[in-house]
Amino acid sequence: MTDRPYARIVFILLLTIIVGGCALYAGMQLEQQFGPSSPQNRLTKTTGVTTVSYRQDVKPILEARCIVCHGCYDAPCQLNLSAHEGIERGANKELIYNPGRLLAMEPTRLFVDAHSPSEWREKQFFPVLNERVQTKEANLQASLMAKMLLLKRQHPLPAVSPLPPSFDFGIERPQYCPTLPEFDAFARDNPLWGMPFGLPGLGDEEHATLMKWLEEGADDEAPAPVTAGVLSNISEWETFLNGQTPKEQLMSRYLYEHLFLAHLYFDDLTPKQFFRLVRSTTPPGEAIDLIATRRPYDDPKVDRFFYRFEPVRTTILAKTHMPYALNPDRMSRYRTLFLEPAYGVPTLPSYDPETSANPFETFKLIPVKSRYQFLLDEAQFTLMNFIKGPVCRGQVALNVINERFWIVFSNPNSTTIAQGAQFLEKEAKNLQMPIVEQSNATPLGTWLKYSQLEKKYVAGKIKFIQQHVSTPEAISLDLLWDGDGQNDNAALTVFRHLDNATVVKGFVGEEPKTMVLLGYPLLERIHYLLVAGYDVYGNIGHQLNSRLYMDFLRMEGELDFLTLLPERTRTQEWKYWYRDAGDKVEDFGAVYFNSINRQTGIQYRTADHKLELIGMVRERLAPVLHRPYAIENSGNDHVRQQLEKLSHLQGTAVSWLPQNAILSIGGSHAQVVTLIHDNGMSNVSHLLFEQERRLPEEDTLTVVRGFLGAYPNAFYQVDESTLEEFVSAVEHLGSEEDYQALLNRFGVRRSDPDFWKHSDAIQAAYKNESPVEAGLLDYSRLENR
Repeated sequence: MTDRPYARIVFILLLTIIVGGCALYAGMQLEQQFGPSSPQNRLTKTTGVTTVSYRQDVKPILEARCIVCHGCYDAPCQLNLSAHEGIERGANKELIYNPGRLLAMEPTRLFVDAHSPSEWREKQFFPVLNERVQTKEANLQASLMAKMLLLKRQHPLPAVSPLPPSFDFGIERPQYCPTLPEFDAFARDNPLWGMPFGLPGLGDEEHATLMKWLEEGADDEAPAPVTAGVLSNISEWETFLNGQTPKEQLMSRYLYEHLFLAHLYFDDLTPKQFFRLVRSTTPPGEAIDLIATRRPYDDPKVDRFFYRFEPVRTTILAKTHMPYALNPDRMSRYRTLFLEPAYGVPTLPSYDPETSANPFETFKLIPVKSRYQFLLDEAQFTLMNFIKGPVCRGQVALNVINERFWIVFSNPNSTTIAQGAQFLEKEAKNLQMPIVEQSNATPLGTWLKYSQLEKKYVAGKIKFIQQHVSTPEAISLDLLWDGDGQNDNAALTVFRHLDNATVVKGFVGEEPKTMVLLGYPLLERIHYLLVAGYDVYGNIGHQLNSRLYMDFLRMEGELDFLTLLPERTRTQEWKYWYRDAGDKVEDFGAVYFNSINRQTGIQYRTADHKLELIGMVRERLAPVLHRPYAIENSGNDHVRQQLEKLSHLQGTAVSWLPQNAILSIGGSHAQVVTLIHDNGMSNVSHLLFEQERRLPEEDTLTVVRGFLGAYPNAFYQVDESTLEEFVSAVEHLGSEEDYQALLNRFGVRRSDPDFWKHSDAIQAAYKNESPVEAGLLDYSRLENR
């Protein structure tokens, strides 16, 4: 018996040697047949007439069939097909999302960390296109991309639903990233894993087009030149952002560190073209020489650099698309906020890591109200950076927030803003965050250090409230920003879909369990902790510390909102929000409320204080509440009635539904609604063991008009005449078998022969409904049920 473990180890070693030997032999055969592999070989064009255009013929197919999974950081095997340069770059066996990484990995950002296939080969990327002799035969036989497409052709998706367990669709699944010499062994072991993986194969014409393009050399054409109107706008904005005075330079640094993920566009021009704001060693008018740093506040290591507009060269994906409009009014607003106030900038702040990672230190000369108002002007965008940035991927990363909650903001015109500026300056050191430790941090020691700083800051905040909120009348609804009567960013809703999230304008759905009140210090820390300072390539300590520190920020925002309630209700509500969370969390709230010791000036007339408060907040913000998702705007009376019925479902029946599903009602011009499953939870105060805190009896369903979320888990399709039957089937869900029956009748599964036809209709409807905000939906979370 004791020999078995050793025998297993020996077997694995032998198997590894055999597989490696087979790959080596296959590589030698390829070299004998088509010559050695080198990116330089692709500089020699394949002879013959080119009949297929990448931009006109190939790119639309890749967008509709491939980029829905192979885009951005989470593309399997780092094969990013959202740009031709990504195809040329190839694939890599190393995982970007690796929660167990002990040391930070070198970044591999497309267009940033290398600029040619040769440079990517030095970073262990291997080709998916032919890099041997450039002949039509070699272009197919020595192309990994061609072989993956042919494998699917030879072994179509099984005509069964759900697909067999050999298909693993979990986002943490092992990734098999065969090189060309390893492909034959991979194909023998996994014949059903051709591309598109776990989805129907390409149509005959689509397959023929891609294969012809690969055969002809898989070349790209030059992009269309930038129009004169775009160039004029770029010139005006680059001049504005590269001002010479210290005051202008400080403003531009602040703007860059908050807009570096934005897809900037000029809203007076059509069609919309999107740009990134980057730092370059070269001035406007010259080719951009990108300064590549891990974070936007890292030292550029040059004496003079320039802010430049670089075109977004990748396909627009819903999961990363954050459009931000630029126009004369925006520039005027920036002047009003940052240049007109009377403050001096005797010296510019340094890029020392400890200073630059603390925005309260770096930008202390800019008035607090100006910084805060900038974040509020586009509050949805500000929060969206956290939601759509690379941090928000995976269940553990997202269980720091509730399933659905509403956000309101502190009034920037409050009389406490002036005193608050002095308070922030005093507390700047305590507002340091774990991002100071950069990408290689120790988990426990770092966490203890910054948790203590946060507790000191909260203690200082309590003293500040005791001093400046001295009467009950000071705690009133006037403390809430009303959007100045016209800005619909004043109210936001955040949805968590298990391992991804969405933020939208307005109060969407029924009254949520929790709400948060955010002011400037919280908004700024969220941005620097989870956006500007977060490194997706960082080690486990960096990732863990960022996640744990966010617990404090969430609780602080929740406590601020609860302060609006009567004293006797605050602790009671806090205990309900954190049921079974433990004494430390419960005591944290009790100590906070006892220390503030201020009754609210808001007059309550009912026994349900929280519900009454939410009603008063709704009334205050009514002029700016964004309502495009309201289902009362959907279809005819019958459709609205059924959707209303669906939206009021709660309990265990809802628990059988996926997190995010798209329901199409009707035929060729179907009406689309999104069903969002909100999980009932006793609390969200722990990193692990989330299933133990699940309360299915408290699950609810939010139904919204149109599209919400970037990662649909399921598609349903009904006629108006069968909508009532669909709603009834959802109402009576009580087992997986019941859900299977619902899918059998109304579902469009990933294995459905008409899946791509339905997908094309959905993607087109999204783009038609939201031409600026829409991007390709991602199918990496589609269920196999």
